Amino acid sequence: MSLSTARSFLSEACYGEQELDANSALMELDKGLRSGKLGEQCEAVVLFPKLFQKYPFPILINSAFLKLADIFRLGNNFLRLCVLKVTQQSEKHLEKILNVDEFVKRVFSVIHSNDPVARAITLRMLGSLASIIPERKNAHHSIRQSLDSHDNVEVEAAIFAAASFSAQSKDFAAGICNKVSEMIQGLDTPVELKLKLIPMLQHMHHEASLASSSRELLQHLVNSYPSTPMVIVTLHTFTQLAASSLIDIPKQLQLLLQYLKDDPRKAVKRLAINDLKLLAKKAPHLWIRENTQTLCECALTSPYNSLKLGMLAVLSTLSGTIAIKQYFNNMPGTSSVPLRLTDLVKLAQECCYHSNLAVAAHGIIVLSNIAISCPEKDIVQLEQDTVLGVESLLMLCSQDNSPSAQATLKTALTSLVKLLKSRPHLSQSAVDFLLGQLHLSCDSSRVLMCHALAAIATHLPVLGDGMLGDLVDLYRVASQSSTDKQQELLVSLATVIFVASQSSLSAEVKTVIKQQLENVANGWTVYRIARQASRMGCHEFSSELYQSLRTRVASEHFYFWLNSLKEFSQAEQCLSHVEDGDYSGAMTAIAEALRSYQKGIASLTAASTPLSPLTFQCEFIKLRIDTLQALSQLICTCNSLKTSPPPAIATTIALTSGNDLQRCGRIAMQMKVCMDEFRSLAARYADLHQSSFDADYATLRNVELQQQSCLLVSHVIEALILDPQAASFQEYGTVGSVQTESEYERRMMSVFSHVLEEAEGLTKKHPPVSCLHTGCLCDAVIALLKVPLSFQRYFFQKLQSTSIKLALSPSPRTPSEPIPVQNSQQLTLKVEGVVQHGSTPGLFRKIQSVCLNVTSVLQSKTGPDFKIPLDTKTNEIEQRVEPHNDYFSTQFLLNFSILGTHTVTVEASVVDESGIEWKTGPKTTVSVKSLEDPYSQQLRHQLQQSAAQPAPQRGAYTRF
Repeated sequence: MSLSTARSFLSEACYGEQELDANSALMELDKGLRSGKLGEQCEAVVLFPKLFQKYPFPILINSAFLKLADIFRLGNNFLRLCVLKVTQQSEKHLEKILNVDEFVKRVFSVIHSNDPVARAITLRMLGSLASIIPERKNAHHSIRQSLDSHDNVEVEAAIFAAASFSAQSKDFAAGICNKVSEMIQGLDTPVELKLKLIPMLQHMHHEASLASSSRELLQHLVNSYPSTPMVIVTLHTFTQLAASSLIDIPKQLQLLLQYLKDDPRKAVKRLAINDLKLLAKKAPHLWIRENTQTLCECALTSPYNSLKLGMLAVLSTLSGTIAIKQYFNNMPGTSSVPLRLTDLVKLAQECCYHSNLAVAAHGIIVLSNIAISCPEKDIVQLEQDTVLGVESLLMLCSQDNSPSAQATLKTALTSLVKLLKSRPHLSQSAVDFLLGQLHLSCDSSRVLMCHALAAIATHLPVLGDGMLGDLVDLYRVASQSSTDKQQELLVSLATVIFVASQSSLSAEVKTVIKQQLENVANGWTVYRIARQASRMGCHEFSSELYQSLRTRVASEHFYFWLNSLKEFSQAEQCLSHVEDGDYSGAMTAIAEALRSYQKGIASLTAASTPLSPLTFQCEFIKLRIDTLQALSQLICTCNSLKTSPPPAIATTIALTSGNDLQRCGRIAMQMKVCMDEFRSLAARYADLHQSSFDADYATLRNVELQQQSCLLVSHVIEALILDPQAASFQEYGTVGSVQTESEYERRMMSVFSHVLEEAEGLTKKHPPVSCLHTGCLCDAVIALLKVPLSFQRYFFQKLQSTSIKLALSPSPRTPSEPIPVQNSQQLTLKVEGVVQHGSTPGLFRKIQSVCLNVTSVLQSKTGPDFKIPLDTKTNEIEQRVEPHNDYFSTQFLLNFSILGTHTVTVEASVVDESGIEWKTGPKTTVSVKSLEDPYSQQLRHQLQQSAAQPAPQRGAYTRF
């Protein structure tokens, strides 16, 4: 395999490859490093980050970095520079170097070179390694010496290294602080060098005394060196130091506001604004009213749009935090100053109509945040001003296709949706305005407005009917070409129509959408619209779209995927025809739905591939099938009361046996089976929820609702029939008052509340069991079936991808060979792991710690007593470890005192920032063979031999 082969292997970077391939690639890169040609050596060096990405475990990374250290020691400056860049790119892997001493020793040897450039590269290398060698005294000494060098390149490298070590080491920061202060204040230090030395002071926050002395020095520099570059660098270092030490933030706010107000230089004002924004994000609770007031006054008096924009950006950041409440609550003479006469509101109202679109957008953000968070008094006028400001900005931007206008439009619509959630009474007029504006806007603006209308209709479904006519009229004329924006518009408009229709599309609406799709839509657009229809519960329409798409794909896996979606939509469509009170019709509908679901699950299994196993989709559909079967069985059980009622002597039997359930007859045991089945389904839904770490919030809420529906049915069975006295409805009392986020959730919560009310009323009036009780249960089943199932985003699309890769040591030579261990000794099992992310890590939730569970089970026993004991678990240990730079490592001490073959299972789960545990896997197993230690074996053999020898017999000659 040549170097080009190694490059192609690494570029494909598939995590499913065997480790042997990665080792082979390392060997090929090593050949490149030992090549006599400089070009091949450089090419081999720059391929190392891909190798680290492909196999991020310490054993390989340690070997690779030692090879790079050799190249750094023996190569020329260009190769050293390449190794430095690789080290900086691979910063997260540095802590996996096992032989740190050897690695640093090879790198550090170059510091004694006569070449100042080589020394400079070595210093930068040491600075890049500061996270793993923060307390190396020889490195500290070399950096201190190099600061006195006469070579500028070496001094700059020493400054970089000193800054890196100061951030990591408290001792180094305390030791270098005085030297840096002397150099900064020294008359022989050039100004350019001072500008590079000053930022080092931002790391002097390890101790209060150190931070205080650094702050005094910076204050002295600000007063002594008024030149623009010096003031800018010093003020920014001041801010960084205050943000790290926290206690000096109020003083820093006053200093920055003073420079913003009094300093005439635009560059200094701009720097002050950027630093104020940093502090607004870092500590908004430390902004007192006087700080915010000063910023408002500066913004009102500033003649420059760029500076006004910056100050408004700071205020818009503050307006969404506690600082806005502090501004209005701490006003002097609160009773005499109306809300709209304060400087902040005046500024926001003035900026809403500013000619600069970015300024206007920030004005809208500030005004809407004030309207949302401020007290009710004086709020009516402010609400009207906010809505008028948004509408004027929408009219201005909706016909402009430029990126700045579209960004402003998006900001204005986001603020409007946020305001309407808080103030619903403003929604009708806002929706009418948006619908009117849709006809006059450009395509990109229409897409954004459709998103806003969908968000409003989701939270206020009552507005949906009023939107539908205008939206359908617009859809008729929406698209005349197949450009990307036109396709996006078709999807967005269809989404709003689905939301407004509330999962009941009329024939006219379907015809209009289909005509447009046939005329100009491509296959991907049709699929996206079908996907949205499945999410909104419009299953009849989505089924038709999936049917039309099946034969337009190039892969058989895609064909099976679309075919499965079509079958699922048809199955849900069968359930939509269920009528109240028609129990036999409900059973027929469930049977038809199950037929389609079984076809769909077969297609879905065929659509899965090793790279895309569709685990969540298969498990979700299996649970849906089992839920429908359980609901059908419940209806059958309820009907059995008519065919097999309780016998006439049921009451006597109940009194005799002391079991009150006997009075209900045969149906009681059947109901108990049904209740257990629904509880089992709820537990399986909980397991699915717990294994879906990467799912979005709507999908998880959907799984929760399915789980709650199963728990509801089991609870109603118990309350109506099995144990009416013990059943309590108190814990379910607040179900209807929960804030809902979607139409599907709203309808499900409504069904839950209705079923609970009916069951509670029936329990109080009638003893079990009668046709009223079974009728109530059947009505509950039909009510649940009539809510169209919503297939949420995670069923179609995975926005966040997180996986864990484990490596165990010791590991067997071959997978089938067990690891030998003596029964008198303990096995140290080392578990290493790497967290692998997709393109958007931490989009929904982040990993805080990894929970490792190790269990060992005795599989077969050797020796005379070959029977396996009842409790075959010989070890069970759990540990939590926090990953650092996506890597974690821990060790377990396992005892195998029982001779035989044991299976050790290591299972990983993750804990997110909220403390919730998620069963993400993976699960790894390894076989261990417990052998008898030689001394015990020898002792046992001696005992056996002595027992086997026969005792000597006394004969006639024995006595002589």
